[in-house]
Amino acid sequence: MSPTVPFSLKNCKIINMEIYLVGGAVRDKLLGLKPVEFDWVVVGASVDDMTALGYQQVGKDFPVFLHPQTHDEYALARTERKTAAGYKGFEVHANPDVTLEQDLLRRDLTINAIAEDKDGNIIDPYNGQEDLKQGLLRHVSDAFIEDPVRILRIARFAARFSKYGFRTAHTTHALMKTMVSNGEVDALVSERVWAETHKALGTDHPAKYFNVLRACGALQRIFPEIDNLFGVPQPAKHHAEIDTGIHVMMVLEQACLLSDDTQVRFAALTHDLGKATTDTDILPSHHGHEQRGLDLIKAMCSRLKIPGEFRDLALATSHYHSHCHRARDLKASTIVKTLKGLDAFRRPQKFEKFLLACFADARGRKGHSKDNYPQADFFRQALAACEAIDNQEFIQQGLQGKAIAEAIDQARIKAVKNVQKAFNLG
Repeated sequence: MSPTVPFSLKNCKIINMEIYLVGGAVRDKLLGLKPVEFDWVVVGASVDDMTALGYQQVGKDFPVFLHPQTHDEYALARTERKTAAGYKGFEVHANPDVTLEQDLLRRDLTINAIAEDKDGNIIDPYNGQEDLKQGLLRHVSDAFIEDPVRILRIARFAARFSKYGFRTAHTTHALMKTMVSNGEVDALVSERVWAETHKALGTDHPAKYFNVLRACGALQRIFPEIDNLFGVPQPAKHHAEIDTGIHVMMVLEQACLLSDDTQVRFAALTHDLGKATTDTDILPSHHGHEQRGLDLIKAMCSRLKIPGEFRDLALATSHYHSHCHRARDLKASTIVKTLKGLDAFRRPQKFEKFLLACFADARGRKGHSKDNYPQADFFRQALAACEAIDNQEFIQQGLQGKAIAEAIDQARIKAVKNVQKAFNLG
């Protein structure tokens, strides 16, 4: 794809100006994937040159512009110098004398430091094409260590390209560990953590994201609630994998097979957080872990500014997933209370997401990846039976206020009992 520029550029006097397609679009094209976003680097031009050509500058920190027709991002070639901790602690140098090679040198990975000119020629000064062939996630330069977001990006790329067998280069992994030990990772801001994590949850193998973070020590600093699950034993009778952390990663993988909804995947990831706080005296049993997980989910979501809809589904799943698993053992009255607690009557879509997360939990165990989950169908039919009740009937009987609510509950319990008989759960 040739760079798209304003028609006025054909007659402009900026004779040294060159535009290159860079980053993910070039990488994905070389991998045979369809590019989603197109980023461009402009060499040999100034801010005044860009605005004179009709580009609109966005932001104040970096010389980035929007194309007046396509609205793609065009950035002036730049170099950066570290001035403070975190991803914002950089001094940017951008002017016409910065070369394409200098601009590519500041990028995170060699596979993202490849450019394409207007004629389709590939410029690859740091051997990114070879790393694509080898499936290596390798840093371009030691400047990698200056930006903690790159730890998250490495982990996300590992998740996204897991099916191609991509792995982190040993030298890059060593730099990531250094960034954890020297505290650079602690400068990450919540918005960037969630942005990268949410993207990772949307990949085919998000468990890889968390495993890469754990391998370099970053998981403990960023997601201690998840990291603390590793090494915590569960009863072998129900969990042949034993380790709770391994179980949660298996549940996350199963959630990906069942749904592409990132809320479902996040609920699967966090459903067992309470097991990390189980008293060692009762291990490997985890009585009460459902309730103990609630405060941990709230703390994580508050710290990382995770959206409310993700938090709410995660809380519901932590609280009620064991109820769903034990559907055959519950009283009809408890089923009705569970449906009300899940707000299933008013929010059926959230209820469906809850059932998917529970299904993933049931399958996310060694030897159970192909199991059926009749509990979900039972709960669906129980909800449908309760919804079929005509509330107007009780109003016509002259009932009011609390009496109506009690009558509705009794009718729901009776309806659920009938469903239990049909499912042979009663």
